[in-house]
Amino acid sequence: MSDQNKNPWTLAGEYTTLAIVLPVSTAVGYFMGVGLDRLFGTHFLYIVFLLLGIAAGFVQLIRQIQKDTRG
Repeated sequence: MSDQNKNPWTLAGEYTTLAIVLPVSTAVGYFMGVGLDRLFGTHFLYIVFLLLGIAAGFVQLIRQIQKDTRG
């Protein structure tokens, strides 16, 4: 089904999801890192997991863009 045949509410939902996924994946990565830092007594895991969360958000963004440009 191409974008022209989709309900406008469906399209709005798909793009709103992206606006939520990027900050949420970043926050989840950060808090996982903070928790692991406290558990292991380190001070660098929050940065590693923050970057992984940011990367996960961008991967999802790229997947959505590729899905939209194919149709």
